Amino acid sequence: MPKWTTDDVPDLAGKRAIVTGANSGIGLRTALELARHGATVVLACRSAERGEEALATIRAAVPGGDVVVGSLDLADLASVRAFAEANASPLDLLINNAGVMALPHRTTADGFELQFGTNHLGHFALTGLLLPALLERPGARVVTVTSVFHRMGRIDFGDLDAERGYHKWPAYCQAKLANLVFAKELDRRAPFVSVASHPGYAVTNLQKAGPRMEGSRARELLFGGLNTLMGQSDAAGAWPSLYAATAEVEGGQCYGPRGPGQSRGAPTRVRTLRRAADPELGRRLWEVSEERTGVSYDGLTAATPE
Repeated sequence: MPKWTTDDVPDLAGKRAIVTGANSGIGLRTALELARHGATVVLACRSAERGEEALATIRAAVPGGDVVVGSLDLADLASVRAFAEANASPLDLLINNAGVMALPHRTTADGFELQFGTNHLGHFALTGLLLPALLERPGARVVTVTSVFHRMGRIDFGDLDAERGYHKWPAYCQAKLANLVFAKELDRRAPFVSVASHPGYAVTNLQKAGPRMEGSRARELLFGGLNTLMGQSDAAGAWPSLYAATAEVEGGQCYGPRGPGQSRGAPTRVRTLRRAADPELGRRLWEVSEERTGVSYDGLTAATPE
């Protein structure tokens, strides 16, 4: 198979895309390439200031690009609802990219453990609220970004908010597994394509956020060293998301780097944890997510488990 690059992204003129967490890193690089290839792009960002900085970066690279900033805090369901209401126009691509990683214990505005609440529940609610916009576009597609760390994840339905004890890395792995399970279950239920992607080991601000919140300069330096030795650029980390969004893909699958350990390299379909495809796990997560967010996917029915 020939090596895929961003030159292979097709003409996206007339397509409308939303990218969450588009203010930096993989989200910014994803949004930039979508705009470069003609799409109208909404940068869904928590920080208005950083969103405007990202907008300036894209406009400098793509003069005349059709790009706007939207205010979205995935850790606040009221913000998610407001963003969806303001962006109800027909939608071709939704890239559920934003996320937090291995942070000290925090909760969302609605009382959920921050990593599960932001990475999964926020995107679950956003996708459901944007469902009418997606259904208006033939060929619409949803890409949800997971991580290779999903392989170490376990969804603890008895303690989703880690009230019995919080450990940041298991909480992250749980959230990333939930992203993958959601992508697969959405594909079983929706009349459009839902896929997952993961960036491998990409150098972004994500790795340093936790140590900074903890005030651990040593851990911040450690991640900086690992980034230098092992990481690929954020631009390369965006390739799987762009491939999943624009190439010919199979619904319900995951796309990531083809290199050793899925850590770096050109994008391809990758293997994921077998239980992530369990329809019963998908159904249970879906029902819990609807209950917690208050968002139901009206018009979609549950798939019959195989």
